[in-house]
Amino acid sequence: MSQITNSFYELVQARKSIRQFTDQPVPKVLIQKMLEQAAFHAPSGKNLQNWKFFVVQGAKRDEYLKFSQKSWLGIKDILKAKLKPSLYDFTERFFFTLGGAPVVIFAYSENSPEERHYTSIGSVYMAVQNLNLACVAEGLGCCTMGAPLEIKQEVDQFLGVTELPEYKAGHLELLCAVVIGYPGHQPPKAVRKTENRIHWLD
Repeated sequence: MSQITNSFYELVQARKSIRQFTDQPVPKVLIQKMLEQAAFHAPSGKNLQNWKFFVVQGAKRDEYLKFSQKSWLGIKDILKAKLKPSLYDFTERFFFTLGGAPVVIFAYSENSPEERHYTSIGSVYMAVQNLNLACVAEGLGCCTMGAPLEIKQEVDQFLGVTELPEYKAGHLELLCAVVIGYPGHQPPKAVRKTENRIHWLD
Protein backbone atom coordinates (compact mmCIF):
# COMPACT_ATOMS: atom_id res chain seq x y z
CA MET A 1 0.00 0.00 0.00
CA SER A 2 1.48 3.35 -1.02
CA GLN A 3 2.18 6.22 1.35
CA ILE A 4 -0.45 8.39 -0.35
CA THR A 5 -3.04 5.64 0.19
CA ASN A 6 -2.17 5.37 3.87
CA SER A 7 -2.29 9.15 4.24
CA PHE A 8 -5.70 9.33 2.60
CA TYR A 9 -7.32 6.87 4.98
CA GLU A 10 -5.62 8.49 7.96
CA LEU A 11 -6.95 11.86 6.86
CA VAL A 12 -10.51 10.61 6.43
CA GLN A 13 -10.50 8.80 9.76
CA ALA A 14 -9.04 11.81 11.57
CA ARG A 15 -12.00 13.98 10.64
CA LYS A 16 -14.39 14.71 13.50
CA SER A 17 -16.70 17.53 14.45
CA ILE A 18 -15.06 20.24 16.56
CA ARG A 19 -17.27 22.56 18.62
CA GLN A 20 -14.74 24.47 20.68
CA PHE A 21 -12.04 26.69 19.19
CA THR A 22 -9.12 28.86 20.20
CA ASP A 23 -9.10 32.60 19.54
CA GLN A 24 -6.38 32.24 16.88
CA PRO A 25 -7.62 33.82 13.63
CA VAL A 26 -7.74 31.78 10.44
CA PRO A 27 -5.91 33.55 7.59
CA LYS A 28 -8.16 34.55 4.69
CA VAL A 29 -5.62 33.09 2.25
CA LEU A 30 -6.00 29.70 3.93
CA ILE A 31 -9.80 29.76 3.62
CA GLN A 32 -9.40 30.71 -0.04
CA LYS A 33 -6.95 27.84 -0.55
CA MET A 34 -9.25 25.24 1.02
CA LEU A 35 -12.22 26.35 -1.04
CA GLU A 36 -10.39 26.63 -4.36
CA GLN A 37 -8.04 23.66 -4.01
CA ALA A 38 -10.34 21.24 -2.18
CA ALA A 39 -14.04 22.15 -2.20
CA PHE A 40 -14.02 23.25 -5.84
CA HIS A 41 -12.51 19.92 -6.88
CA ALA A 42 -15.54 17.90 -5.84
CA PRO A 43 -17.53 16.11 -8.54
CA SER A 44 -20.78 17.70 -9.63
CA GLY A 45 -23.76 16.73 -11.74
CA LYS A 46 -23.17 17.58 -15.41
CA ASN A 47 -20.04 19.39 -14.20
CA LEU A 48 -22.17 22.42 -13.32
CA GLN A 49 -20.01 23.12 -10.23
CA ASN A 50 -23.12 24.68 -8.75
CA TRP A 51 -21.76 25.52 -5.31
CA LYS A 52 -21.64 29.02 -3.85
CA PHE A 53 -19.92 29.78 -0.55
CA PHE A 54 -20.45 32.84 1.63
CA VAL A 55 -17.63 33.37 4.14
CA VAL A 56 -18.58 35.22 7.32
CA GLN A 57 -15.98 36.49 9.78
CA GLY A 58 -15.20 39.45 12.02
CA ALA A 59 -18.08 41.72 13.01
CA LYS A 60 -20.41 39.95 10.59
CA ARG A 61 -19.71 36.64 12.32
CA ASP A 62 -20.50 38.24 15.70
CA GLU A 63 -23.74 39.57 14.28
CA TYR A 64 -24.70 36.07 13.14
CA LEU A 65 -24.67 34.76 16.73
CA LYS A 66 -28.21 35.96 17.35
CA PHE A 67 -29.36 33.90 14.36
CA SER A 68 -27.46 30.85 15.62
CA GLN A 69 -29.20 31.25 18.97
CA LYS A 70 -32.57 31.48 17.27
CA SER A 71 -31.91 28.36 15.18
CA TRP A 72 -31.32 26.49 18.45
CA LEU A 73 -34.97 26.98 19.38
CA GLY A 74 -36.03 24.77 16.48
CA ILE A 75 -34.01 21.74 17.53
CA LYS A 76 -33.45 22.02 21.28
CA ASP A 77 -36.41 19.83 22.25
CA ILE A 78 -35.32 17.06 19.88
CA LEU A 79 -31.79 17.15 21.27
CA LYS A 80 -32.96 17.29 24.88
CA ALA A 81 -34.71 13.96 24.38
CA LYS A 82 -31.64 12.46 22.70
CA LEU A 83 -28.59 13.78 24.57
CA LYS A 84 -27.44 13.27 28.13
CA PRO A 85 -27.73 16.53 30.15
CA SER A 86 -24.02 17.45 30.11
CA LEU A 87 -23.80 17.06 26.33
CA TYR A 88 -27.05 18.94 25.87
CA ASP A 89 -25.71 21.87 27.89
CA PHE A 90 -22.44 21.82 25.91
CA THR A 91 -24.38 21.85 22.62
CA GLU A 92 -26.55 24.74 23.78
CA ARG A 93 -23.44 26.77 24.64
CA PHE A 94 -22.05 25.96 21.22
CA PHE A 95 -25.10 27.40 19.49
CA PHE A 96 -24.90 30.56 21.58
CA THR A 97 -21.18 31.12 20.94
CA LEU A 98 -20.33 28.87 17.94
CA GLY A 99 -17.57 27.62 20.20
CA GLY A 100 -15.62 30.78 19.47
CA ALA A 101 -15.11 29.77 15.82
CA PRO A 102 -13.86 32.83 13.91
CA VAL A 103 -15.19 31.71 10.53
CA VAL A 104 -18.60 30.52 9.34
CA ILE A 105 -19.03 29.40 5.74
CA PHE A 106 -22.53 29.05 4.33
CA ALA A 107 -22.90 26.59 1.46
CA TYR A 108 -25.54 27.16 -1.20
CA SER A 109 -26.64 25.19 -4.21
CA GLU A 110 -27.39 27.08 -7.40
CA ASN A 111 -30.04 24.73 -8.72
CA SER A 112 -30.58 24.49 -12.44
CA PRO A 113 -33.35 23.11 -14.63
CA GLU A 114 -30.53 21.25 -16.41
CA GLU A 115 -30.07 18.98 -13.39
CA ARG A 116 -32.20 17.05 -10.92
CA HIS A 117 -32.65 18.78 -7.58
CA TYR A 118 -31.14 16.03 -5.44
CA THR A 119 -28.13 15.76 -7.73
CA SER A 120 -27.56 19.51 -7.47
CA ILE A 121 -27.61 19.56 -3.69
CA GLY A 122 -25.59 16.34 -3.52
CA SER A 123 -22.85 18.00 -5.54
CA VAL A 124 -22.58 20.79 -2.97
CA TYR A 125 -22.44 18.38 -0.05
CA MET A 126 -19.53 16.60 -1.73
CA ALA A 127 -17.74 19.95 -1.92
CA VAL A 128 -18.49 20.51 1.77
CA GLN A 129 -16.94 17.14 2.61
CA ASN A 130 -13.80 18.13 0.69
CA LEU A 131 -13.74 21.30 2.79
CA ASN A 132 -14.02 19.22 5.97
CA LEU A 133 -11.03 17.11 4.92
CA ALA A 134 -9.02 20.18 3.95
CA CYS A 135 -9.56 21.53 7.47
CA VAL A 136 -8.05 18.35 8.92
CA ALA A 137 -5.08 18.57 6.54
CA GLU A 138 -4.46 22.20 7.54
CA GLY A 139 -4.68 21.58 11.30
CA LEU A 140 -8.06 23.24 11.61
CA GLY A 141 -11.27 22.00 13.16
CA CYS A 142 -14.76 22.37 11.76
CA CYS A 143 -18.36 21.40 12.32
CA THR A 144 -20.96 21.17 9.58
CA MET A 145 -24.34 22.46 10.74
CA GLY A 146 -27.82 22.00 9.33
CA ALA A 147 -29.38 24.23 11.99
CA PRO A 148 -29.38 27.39 9.82
CA LEU A 149 -32.07 25.69 7.75
CA GLU A 150 -34.41 26.17 10.72
CA ILE A 151 -34.43 29.87 9.90
CA LYS A 152 -33.40 29.66 6.26
CA GLN A 153 -35.13 32.82 5.03
CA GLU A 154 -33.66 34.93 7.81
CA VAL A 155 -30.17 33.62 7.07
CA ASP A 156 -30.67 34.37 3.37
CA GLN A 157 -31.57 37.94 4.25
CA PHE A 158 -28.70 38.28 6.72
CA LEU A 159 -26.21 37.24 4.04
CA GLY A 160 -27.78 39.49 1.43
CA VAL A 161 -28.34 36.64 -1.02
CA THR A 162 -31.98 37.67 -1.40
CA GLU A 163 -30.76 40.48 -3.66
CA LEU A 164 -28.98 38.17 -6.08
CA PRO A 165 -30.70 37.48 -9.41
CA GLU A 166 -30.29 33.71 -9.07
CA TYR A 167 -32.03 33.86 -5.69
CA LYS A 168 -34.87 35.96 -7.07
CA ALA A 169 -35.25 33.38 -9.83
CA GLY A 170 -35.68 30.69 -7.16
CA HIS A 171 -32.42 28.89 -7.98
CA LEU A 172 -30.28 29.55 -4.88
CA GLU A 173 -30.78 27.24 -1.90
CA LEU A 174 -29.03 27.24 1.49
CA LEU A 175 -27.86 23.75 2.47
CA CYS A 176 -25.65 24.09 5.54
CA ALA A 177 -23.02 26.08 7.39
CA VAL A 178 -19.49 25.08 8.36
CA VAL A 179 -17.86 26.71 11.38
CA ILE A 180 -14.07 26.74 11.18
CA GLY A 181 -11.21 27.56 13.53
CA TYR A 182 -8.21 26.11 15.32
CA PRO A 183 -9.35 23.30 17.65
CA GLY A 184 -9.74 24.16 21.32
CA HIS A 185 -10.47 20.57 22.33
CA GLN A 186 -10.05 17.06 21.04
CA PRO A 187 -13.30 15.19 21.62
CA PRO A 188 -13.46 11.44 21.02
CA LYS A 189 -14.74 10.45 17.62
CA ALA A 190 -18.06 8.64 17.64
CA VAL A 191 -17.80 4.94 16.92
CA ARG A 192 -18.58 4.21 13.28
CA LYS A 193 -21.66 2.06 12.74
CA THR A 194 -20.92 -0.74 10.28
CA GLU A 195 -23.55 -3.35 11.02
CA ASN A 196 -26.16 -3.74 8.29
CA ARG A 197 -24.71 -0.79 6.35
CA ILE A 198 -23.28 -2.71 3.38
CA HIS A 199 -25.34 -5.02 1.21
CA TRP A 200 -23.67 -7.20 -1.45
CA LEU A 201 -25.54 -8.25 -4.56
CA ASP A 202 -23.63 -10.80 -6.63
